[in-house]
Amino acid sequence: MTDPLLAHATEYGRMYARSTSEQFSVPSITTVIGQQPHGLDGWFGYMGASSLAKDPLLADCLGSPAKIRQAVNRASKAAETYRDDAARRGDRVHSYCEQVALRALGRPHAMKETREALAANGEEAFAIRFDEWWELYDVQPVAPEITVWNKSVGYAGTLDLVARINGRICLIDYKTKGTTRDGTVKPLDDKVVMQLVAGMKAEESLVDPVAGEWEAWKYGEAPLLLAVAIGETEVRPVRANPDVLKHHWWKFCALRRVWELSADTLAAGSALLPVAPPPSAQVRSA
Repeated sequence: MTDPLLAHATEYGRMYARSTSEQFSVPSITTVIGQQPHGLDGWFGYMGASSLAKDPLLADCLGSPAKIRQAVNRASKAAETYRDDAARRGDRVHSYCEQVALRALGRPHAMKETREALAANGEEAFAIRFDEWWELYDVQPVAPEITVWNKSVGYAGTLDLVARINGRICLIDYKTKGTTRDGTVKPLDDKVVMQLVAGMKAEESLVDPVAGEWEAWKYGEAPLLLAVAIGETEVRPVRANPDVLKHHWWKFCALRRVWELSADTLAAGSALLPVAPPPSAQVRSA
C-alpha cells in the first residue's frame, strides 16, 4: 500500500497536510474513527493467557520466579505482537490490491514484487482469492489510493479504490480478515461504514501533492459504498446500507469534535499540578 505523501504521524494521531511543503492541519479519517472506544480488554486478556499456555518454555519456568516473570512478560506482549503482525499482513495485501488496479489502468506497477512478498510470508492465498473476486465482479478501476479532503468538517483520508462495477461508481475499502472455523472470512465491523461515508462526503481530491493542487471531488453523488473483506478462503464484498448513512455521518462528525477537544486538552498543558505544603507547616517543621 502506498503511504500517502501528505500523511504524518503526530501526537494527535495521523494527520494530513495540503502539500509536501506545508504543515499537517487535519486528522485522518481513521484517526477520527479511532476516538470511539474499542472495548478490547477481554481480547487482550485472552491473547495473553493463550500465549502463556502455549509457551514452549513454560515447563522449564516452574520453580524459577525469574523465568516465570520472563514468560509472563512474553505473554503480556502477545496482543501487541499479533496486532503488529496483522497490520504488516494487511499492508502487504493492500499493496497487492493497489498494484492490480495500477496494472489494469496501464500505469507502472509492482504486481510481481508484491505477489512475491505475499508468497514469502505464506499469504499468497489472499492474492488468489482477490484475483478471483476482481474477475468475477469485472472491476474497472478509476482511481486507486486517492487522497481526499473535507474543509467544512476538517479531515482527510486516502481511499483504497474508486472503481466502476456493473456501470456503477463504487468507493471501496479493503479489509484483510482472518478465517472462521467454518472456513468463511470473518465479518466486518460496522465502523467501516463511517470510513466509507466520510470518503463519500469529501469535498476535494488530490491532484499533485508537491504543488498542493486539489480538485473538486467527482465521486460523491450517490456512489455505491463497498467494504471488501479479503480472506484466504474467500473475498466477501458488502455494501453500506443507504438508509443508515446519515446516522454514521453524524457519528463521524461527533467523533471529529471529540478529536478536536482531545487535541485542545493535550495542547493546554498538564492537567495535574503538584501541591506544596502550606507555609505555616514549613515554619513548624523548622
